[in-house]
Amino acid sequence: MTEAKVQKRVQDLRREIRYHSHRYHVLDDPVISDAQYDALMRELQALEEAHPELVTPDSPTQRVGAEPLDRFDKVRHLVPMLSLGNAFDEAELRAWRDRILRLLPDDAPEPAYVAEPKIDGLGVSLRYEAGRFVQGATRGNGLVGEDITTNLRTVKSIPLRIPVTGDAPPPAFLEVRGEVYMPVSDFEALNRRQAEAGEKLFANPRNAAAGSLRQLDSSITASRPLSFFVYFMLGTEAGVTSQWAALQYLKNLGFPVNVDARRFTTFEDVVAYSREWMSKRDTLSYEADGIVVKVDDFATQEALGYISREPRWAIALKFPAREATTRLLDIGVNVGRTGVLTPYAILEPVAIGGVTVSRATLHNEEDVHRKDIRIGDRVVIKRAGDVIPQVVKPIEDVRTGQERVFYMPKACPVCGEPVVKPPEEVAYYCVNASCPARLVRSVAHFAGRGGMDIEGLGERQARLFVELELLHDVADLYTLKAEDLLGREGYGEKRVSNLLAAIDASRDRPLARLVNALGIRHVGTTVAQTLVRHYPSIEALAAATAEDLQAIEGLGPRIAASVVEFFASDANRRVIAKLRAAGVRLVEEPPAEKVRPEPLAGLTFVITGTLPTLSRNEATALIAAHGGKVTGSVSQRTDYLLVGAKPGGTKFNKAQELGVPTIDEAGLRALIGTPADDEPAAGPQLALGL
Repeated sequence: MTEAKVQKRVQDLRREIRYHSHRYHVLDDPVISDAQYDALMRELQALEEAHPELVTPDSPTQRVGAEPLDRFDKVRHLVPMLSLGNAFDEAELRAWRDRILRLLPDDAPEPAYVAEPKIDGLGVSLRYEAGRFVQGATRGNGLVGEDITTNLRTVKSIPLRIPVTGDAPPPAFLEVRGEVYMPVSDFEALNRRQAEAGEKLFANPRNAAAGSLRQLDSSITASRPLSFFVYFMLGTEAGVTSQWAALQYLKNLGFPVNVDARRFTTFEDVVAYSREWMSKRDTLSYEADGIVVKVDDFATQEALGYISREPRWAIALKFPAREATTRLLDIGVNVGRTGVLTPYAILEPVAIGGVTVSRATLHNEEDVHRKDIRIGDRVVIKRAGDVIPQVVKPIEDVRTGQERVFYMPKACPVCGEPVVKPPEEVAYYCVNASCPARLVRSVAHFAGRGGMDIEGLGERQARLFVELELLHDVADLYTLKAEDLLGREGYGEKRVSNLLAAIDASRDRPLARLVNALGIRHVGTTVAQTLVRHYPSIEALAAATAEDLQAIEGLGPRIAASVVEFFASDANRRVIAKLRAAGVRLVEEPPAEKVRPEPLAGLTFVITGTLPTLSRNEATALIAAHGGKVTGSVSQRTDYLLVGAKPGGTKFNKAQELGVPTIDEAGLRALIGTPADDEPAAGPQLALGL
């Protein structure tokens, strides 16, 4: 790159970074992800390091944050609120540690470290005089911030007065720094309220927290569910000499300190800690975008010093990005097994968390219109953990006027038959029961593990058999012959023999599996088990009225209407008749005399997270086999929340709120009184799930 091109690129990068910095720090409305912003900053840093003559005092690499808003009074920080350098993988974290060791004397021992999750909130500084909170400010540009004292007083976890313990008076002066954030569950509840009121939704918890603190009306701030963690202090009289001691001191004074903070004497333990949180970040009650690692000893911190806008003695190991912005090229429509039409986003490919994303969820037409997402928009994409990416919002400021509003098609995109929308629902449906798209997914669902559990038959095989016109409904699976498949690509004698044997074995599955496999709308495995307990044959279930079904605990009018509608269909009755002719079991065998007690009788469980040895279906079946039942949401009727790895925040927080006890898989087995390797195979054959 020529000198002129380097200079132009540096100027362009500075202009772009300033723009995005202003949107992030001042307007609380970013249009690119943190990872994209970091990439711009790193490119600028690399160019300035290679061409130091181009570095200027006002370069974004020499500053922190953005200029404070004019609507707030300004506060000059006693000590600059600096940013942290970033490491984006384990190798860069180790490189940071190597730099530290090179800067320390050769005979100096390796320092201890303090690490904690990096909360994605708004950094603030709080000043106390004689134990009283007197002023609070934002980071601003690192030197000057915004005075938001009045709003910070409404954050309940911020002490307005440092409690006096024993005979010791509070410190004459103390300044602490920390992060104001909004817990994920509270953020989700806030957005639900915003949607119900027709107000604009917040893109993420960080934006919600920052926007709440920058209200001119402090009563609005007070109405928002904000929390605070402290991570730094200066000006204490306590003689604290390390970061860990400072955290303990602040905790003793009554400040909220992150319970996940840890002190380590070896760097390998720091690495292990970062790996642990990388894998379980979704278990946190707040959004975290990385791990902060600091040298513990203050004297060592002082010796290491600072470089530009960053301390040498601290670094942030960033988690893989989960948000990005890209172009929404088009909106496609999928047809599900029940005929539901679901829109999905076709995106200009973008990398999020090491995965290239080109498709994303849009839920339904109503959600698309509520968010005002249009074809051609630049949009924010979010990918949390292994969840399917979703479109969060459009970036309206960059619209060109060429964007197009999306409407559901009036005809099915697969079969061309009319599309209907029941007045009480948000979903659109293809009314053609023989629609190829519906049939493929119906067959795959019928053969799935929660249904008839036909090994070797998934959606790919279902699509092939439908395209070859071997299947016209799910019952046709039982009329497949070897000659139908032999000789086709990938279908040798052994594979065909195994597939036909698996289909034959499925004829004797428990009735609850069949009811689930039929794909009745709103009927999953748990509802199927409930139906079979009251109607132990298909004939009895088909004869039930809506009033009969609604009399069953847990079944409402929507499920009852769906069951009655299914069995009223001539096409569905023909399928049942074909299943009967094929020898599929349509009657539930009466239960054998119990040979063991039901220790979970009368107990209701909810499951969240991934269990060590049981799938969700297996755990549900195990509970049912011992007299208990499983529901999908926590309520006052819930007796236990069964918790595994990466539990859902909503269920866990609701259980905490209602005082519902939580147990793990070992606790469940203790209630049953059966060890993991002693569970009879014939027990939970219904393989129910949520």
